[in-house]
Amino acid sequence: MPDLKFKPVTHDHTAFIEKAKLRQGFKKAYDDLEEEYSLVREMLAARARVGLSQEAVAELMGTTKSAISRLEAAGKHAPSVTTLKKYAQAVGCHLEIKFVPEHV
Repeated sequence: MPDLKFKPVTHDHTAFIEKAKLRQGFKKAYDDLEEEYSLVREMLAARARVGLSQEAVAELMGTTKSAISRLEAAGKHAPSVTTLKKYAQAVGCHLEIKFVPEHV
């Protein structure tokens, strides 16, 4: 059986984004995807906490590594609630969705 443990790669995301925001059009495009990026950060953090690779999550969900890669890529597509529930279960979490009032 292949080694399915997650092996993180060092990456300074904040520095990367700050540098990228200097490129024309990037800041608006990034800001437009704020919720999607937030969801992806949550997903990656949950997967990292339990030390699973994309391959391991795919196996637990009954899908492919490429499907998990697409799921963890912001802006590519909008996953269904059912898919998010399966992902959450695979990484030892439960899914919680909230509507937060803009002005209270």
